[in-house]
Amino acid sequence: MEIFLNNGAKRILKILEAAGFSAYVVGGAVRDSLMGAVPSDTDIATSARPQQVKALFGHTIDTGIKHGTVTVIENKTGYEVTTFRCESDYRDSRRPEHVAYITDIHTDLKRRDFTINAMAYRPGEELIDDFGGTEDLKNGIIRTVGVPEERFKEDALRMLRAVRFAACLNFEIEPETYKAIKKCSVLIKNISAERILGEMNKILLSDYPGKIRLLYDTGLLRYIISDLCVCFETEQNNKYHIYNVGDHIIKAVENTPNDLILRWAALLHDIGKPESKSKDANGIYHFYGHHRESVKMADSILHRLRMDNDSIHDILILIENHDVRIDSGDVAVKRMMARTGEQLFLKLLILQEADNRAKNPSFLPEKLARLDSVYNKYQRIIAEGQPYTMQHLKINGRDLIKLGFKTGREVGDTLKGLLDEVLIDPSLNSREYLIKRAIQMKRKRD
Repeated sequence: MEIFLNNGAKRILKILEAAGFSAYVVGGAVRDSLMGAVPSDTDIATSARPQQVKALFGHTIDTGIKHGTVTVIENKTGYEVTTFRCESDYRDSRRPEHVAYITDIHTDLKRRDFTINAMAYRPGEELIDDFGGTEDLKNGIIRTVGVPEERFKEDALRMLRAVRFAACLNFEIEPETYKAIKKCSVLIKNISAERILGEMNKILLSDYPGKIRLLYDTGLLRYIISDLCVCFETEQNNKYHIYNVGDHIIKAVENTPNDLILRWAALLHDIGKPESKSKDANGIYHFYGHHRESVKMADSILHRLRMDNDSIHDILILIENHDVRIDSGDVAVKRMMARTGEQLFLKLLILQEADNRAKNPSFLPEKLARLDSVYNKYQRIIAEGQPYTMQHLKINGRDLIKLGFKTGREVGDTLKGLLDEVLIDPSLNSREYLIKRAIQMKRKRD
């Protein structure tokens, strides 16, 4: 067994031990090392009190000193150093009312969430694994330390973390732990939107984002994004679909690359379908205007989860246009590029492909061929520097005002008319021609 320790972690351990304190690497760094991965960060548990830690190191930050955590900076890298502790009186399913410092690593490990995170190591000693973490790693199991229901009542976010570890590691949740999540799922309501969003993002960015379906299966989704629950209960009796709305959404998420904007857009792109469902005389289901309903619902959900405004903007643009059939003609491609912007246009094509791959495969070849044609047109437009927005025109509003245009509407309508001509024939985008045409358009209007 070999646990990866970088020089910074080794130095912190040596300084603590030289001062007479016990110190161990704990949690994710041990877990990741046992799985053959280099840890992204390293946490250390010690018998030293926070003030004693601060006295030993020159550069520290009081990141969680109330609960015994000090961040030590070594070589511009932060290491969370936490005093051995036990916790009690979890009254709000979020944080302990009381934290007591202790001197025993074994007691400290008892308070941790899952067996795979409750191991400790220091050089020269055997791995401390009191709860079978190595065996659960070997078997691909997410299991709580001790009684599952007690762990989730202490901190309800642990239920969401169980799903996150299942997604990131492609593990299964142990049956008793799974049952406890279903029983305690309502407690997730006590967790802040910011903490929930953080875990949701990690699930969606994992290599197995489809495991986000576990949120529905365990009942957690009802208290996080309740509108998605209805999607799993909404059939699509339509020749283009082979899944209900919810399972179609999961497939679409799985088909997207590892990009947070894309995966959120895929997760919410059809959330408005249950509200838009109709049935024709032949019993075929339709979802007219579902993109507009999805945009409205996604906007509310993402703001409630405290997502940043730039990300919300991009996700909503993708949702609004996910069902638009982009014709492969030059003008149609440029109009969509103007609507989305260059970077989001590429993401829109990726989302549309993921969406189509989650439908009836009988229709997939034609849809992929059209998207390939659109992408090829996009590449040519970019390579040739063809104009596709008003900002690309060789004249602007100030030029039109100098020509005698008086109102903002008159300026805007004229620029739009000029852009329409340039979209059809890019060679017309010369200052001389556009000024001439603007004057003609003004005379005709006057």
